[in-house]
Amino acid sequence: MMSVDFDRVARFRTIDLTTIGRTSGLPTRIEIWWFRVDGRFIITGTPGRRDWYANALADPSVTIHVDGLDLVGVAHPVVDREFRMRVFTHPDTGWYATEASLHDLVEASPMIEVQFDA
Repeated sequence: MMSVDFDRVARFRTIDLTTIGRTSGLPTRIEIWWFRVDGRFIITGTPGRRDWYANALADPSVTIHVDGLDLVGVAHPVVDREFRMRVFTHPDTGWYATEASLHDLVEASPMIEVQFDA
């Protein structure tokens, strides 16, 4: 198995995320941002329905494409309110600049943690 420098790949903000379509069963790839907060790799967005999130809930096997690497991981929904607040108030995430209120972000945003083997 290839060794991955997770500290290095964490510095890349923009990644591609591949999920498996919950109805089509086909891989779906999108460009999205991720963040590393408290050592955890987090993908989130503003409140609302997101296909990538619904796909990850239906099939948690995901692939992160970053810096020429294809990293296979498992997505877990983040429901812990305290941690969700930490994500949206962390200085490196920049979520304070959105039009959504902090309350709405914490309560209604899609959020997953991607865990990797290794």
